[in-house]
Amino acid sequence: MLESLKHFFNKSKVEISINEKQVTEHDVRVATCALFVEMARIDEKFSQAEVDTILAILREKYGLSPEHADALLAEADKELEASVDLWQFARLINENYSVAEKIEIIETLWQMVYVDGKMDQYEHYLMSKLKNLLRLSHDQLINAKLKVLHSS
Repeated sequence: MLESLKHFFNKSKVEISINEKQVTEHDVRVATCALFVEMARIDEKFSQAEVDTILAILREKYGLSPEHADALLAEADKELEASVDLWQFARLINENYSVAEKIEIIETLWQMVYVDGKMDQYEHYLMSKLKNLLRLSHDQLINAKLKVLHSS
């Protein structure tokens, strides 16, 4: 019996390490897009302007065709609906992106916040939460915000 338990746990470790290695660039893009979608709908209004902004960002930043951008957005939305929280997305981003790349994501999220010209309390809360999940400092968050506001 002890041998079968050892075999079970050893097998689980191997399967876990194999699954961790199978994270692809696509998975990280889905995770990033899921954060964009969450920001867009945090105020319970997922406007066409927000959808268009996300699609434009996906096409520009990742060089995706309109069809691939639409598919990525749909997949991210589906993953977000199935998730319990945002940690799983942030974990993938933290494991695969540099600090500079995570700051770019935060800048993009600030763009999402200001699509309608203002930040509401829910967007403020989510930005603070994402700053922590992405392991960024308050200064990095504010500098990204100022960069987005000054470029508008």
